[in-house]
Amino acid sequence: MAKLRRETHPSIAEASSLRLRAAWLYYNQGLTQKDVAERLGVSRSTVIRMLDEAMKRSEVQIWINAGIDECLSLATQLEEAYGLDEAIVVPETKDAGAEALAAAVGLALGQFLSEVIQDDMTIGVGWGRTMTASLASFRPPRRQGCKVVSLLGGIVAVHQTNPIDYTWRLASQFGAECYMFLAPLLVDSVKTKRALIEECGLKAIYELAEKMDLAVVSCGDIGPQSTSLSEGFISKTELDELIAAGCVCDTMFNFLDAEGRSVKHPINERVMSVDLDTLKTAKHIVLSSGGAHRAVAIRATIRRIGCNTLITDESAARELVRLAQA
Repeated sequence: MAKLRRETHPSIAEASSLRLRAAWLYYNQGLTQKDVAERLGVSRSTVIRMLDEAMKRSEVQIWINAGIDECLSLATQLEEAYGLDEAIVVPETKDAGAEALAAAVGLALGQFLSEVIQDDMTIGVGWGRTMTASLASFRPPRRQGCKVVSLLGGIVAVHQTNPIDYTWRLASQFGAECYMFLAPLLVDSVKTKRALIEECGLKAIYELAEKMDLAVVSCGDIGPQSTSLSEGFISKTELDELIAAGCVCDTMFNFLDAEGRSVKHPINERVMSVDLDTLKTAKHIVLSSGGAHRAVAIRATIRRIGCNTLITDESAARELVRLAQA
């Protein structure tokens, strides 16, 4: 698959993060300008401008030698180990809390989406703290003919994350049509699920999901820090049952084992979400999640749906590299 090309307007393409990445690949990794352009999804002339600007700003000497090279090195290792088009690794935060971690990874996600969304794209989105945090840095130009599609249902009692609000706000920021998944996250039976899809207007969501240009999802771990447990989406009893069934991962409220297979539990049959096998057919998949405790979940998600662009943090990146080498 061809890598997504980023907007080449100077205010975006010459942003420091992309410029430093170009400089590191060219000077530290020894890639040619053509190779750097292909890796970053920009033109060769843009790479030349970025390298020139990095030299003028003394960033090659000061920034790369000051520690940012660790993130870039981890990104390259992740790309090679997991067959990614691109990995974006943000530095570890001093505050190790879940909110700070989601904010750091989410900011990188928002910037990435600002750069790659083009006219006439159909974009499927999940939801979660990291996704919501991406709105803080999401500054795309207005686009024509785009559709944003929610990939899973919502919740009745909203605490920190409002999935419907996220989808609508994302779409409204660049003038896209918005398709809401107006159904509860969980239903009582497979029969109810089928009825909602076939008879209550949700079939259009599933049809759009089969034509996605870009799918943007996150994933969570299963354990004491599980968002599904802390937000009250599942009970402690259900969590224990899922763990006993071999579950390590929650991807769009689909519960997976370490190999990326759906675990045998009734909850997987009652979730209102686009099927993961449909999700994996998207032209470009972005997975955004951080924290070393989520590395196993990230790996399981990649094994199940694939991944073109991974956006994560240093601690998760290190653990993912370790898992790949084990």
